[in-house]
Amino acid sequence: MGFETLLFWVSALIFISIISSKVLDRFAVPVLLVFLGIGILAGSEGVGKIYFDNAVFAKSLGTVALIFIIFSGGLDTDWKETKPIVVPGIILSTFGVLITAVVTGFFAVYILKFSILEGMLLGSIVSSTDAAAVFTTLRSKNISLKKPLKPLLEFESGSNDPMAVFLTVSVISLITVQGTKFISLVPSFIIDMGMGLAVGYVMSKVSLFLIKRLNLEYEGLYPVIMISLVLLTYTIAGFLKGNGFLAVYVAGLMLGRVEFQNKRVIKKFHDGIAWLMQIVMFVTLGLLVFPSQVFPYIWKGLLITVLLMFVARPAGVLISLLPFKMNFSKKIMISWVGLRGSVPIILATFPLTAGIEQANIIFNIVFFVVAISVFVQGTSIPVFSKLLGLDAPMKKKINYPIQFEKAEGMDAELTDVPVPYESPAVGKTIAELSVPKKLLIVLISRHGQFIVPSGSTVIEAADILLVLANDKDILALQKIISVIKA
Repeated sequence: MGFETLLFWVSALIFISIISSKVLDRFAVPVLLVFLGIGILAGSEGVGKIYFDNAVFAKSLGTVALIFIIFSGGLDTDWKETKPIVVPGIILSTFGVLITAVVTGFFAVYILKFSILEGMLLGSIVSSTDAAAVFTTLRSKNISLKKPLKPLLEFESGSNDPMAVFLTVSVISLITVQGTKFISLVPSFIIDMGMGLAVGYVMSKVSLFLIKRLNLEYEGLYPVIMISLVLLTYTIAGFLKGNGFLAVYVAGLMLGRVEFQNKRVIKKFHDGIAWLMQIVMFVTLGLLVFPSQVFPYIWKGLLITVLLMFVARPAGVLISLLPFKMNFSKKIMISWVGLRGSVPIILATFPLTAGIEQANIIFNIVFFVVAISVFVQGTSIPVFSKLLGLDAPMKKKINYPIQFEKAEGMDAELTDVPVPYESPAVGKTIAELSVPKKLLIVLISRHGQFIVPSGSTVIEAADILLVLANDKDILALQKIISVIKA
């Protein structure tokens, strides 16, 4: 295949994936399935007839993709919402993953006639969750989840991948390296996670220091230097025997908490990189799948999937959240939103490259589990959340014609403040509202149009005020426009 031909197929597959996801988004089809489906159709057994059977390349590509996807997830995390649920989130992403892996592993031993270690390997591979498909589905139906479900699920999905990676690599070592003892995994776990946390924290400080001190002449260079820092974070953690995925997530999470120069540019850039990585990774993994090899394991794969969804995942969630006050319906919702995603498929390439005897069976089973899990659970989340009374309307996103980047030490941010129909502010001018002196109403969104306000501007029902202020003044404004005075 010539360079131009290769370039054509890469660009065509990315373009087709994006357009297809836009069309199928209306039917709440998870974007993960769209990208995987494009890869399968383009493969040697599909209409594209592209032959691809390089598990080593797929593993390497998947690793790089995960680095940027996980970092972007940490960078976009809202720390204010996440902070109250950090402890249950950590337990879910460690003990919850372990319990899910063990329960699924035992089922695999019985159903697939695997050895204990082979069963634990399959369980470890499918033990982590994927948030991308979940919230893509929720956005397509304009549905969100009540607190603390959304931040808890986001934090768990971002932080449980390192645990799944550790379990997978550890079980492969037990199978392939003679003399490896189970007890040796305990200090290995402590070093892996501890060093990952430490490197992530230190590199976040280093990154912040460099971004503040470099004063680069071109704004476009800030996202580029961040790419190098993200890759350095992963590799340094690896050199020090730490978990690189945990390191980049922690680095992203720490950077997301603070304000720094060109943060908005960096976040938008890495959001785009994360989407590109997801498309390339999913399409590549789709190319790696041969449907004819998956068909013989449909019934066994279906049984594993059902047990994972209705037994293993709920067991991990219910046991992990026992110490915390949370009603049963919320725990059930957390269990149901435990979609398998990109990480299990990538981890399924690890046994292939390690020469595990049952590697092909494991890969095909994992692919089937992910596809069914994403399709069944992903498409049913809106209905399930309504049945449990846990759905909440998603805030409508408005694309304002101005951009604002919060500077370090600045106690103010841009916030939407909707005006209710029954608000006492309706019919009054801004000058009559007695808003806090330091609060600035920048724009008013009214019937899809933007108005630059002045003191004489009259407030109307259903207006959305874009204000620049601190939390205290925003709360004061909300009281002014929301409380009907006697």
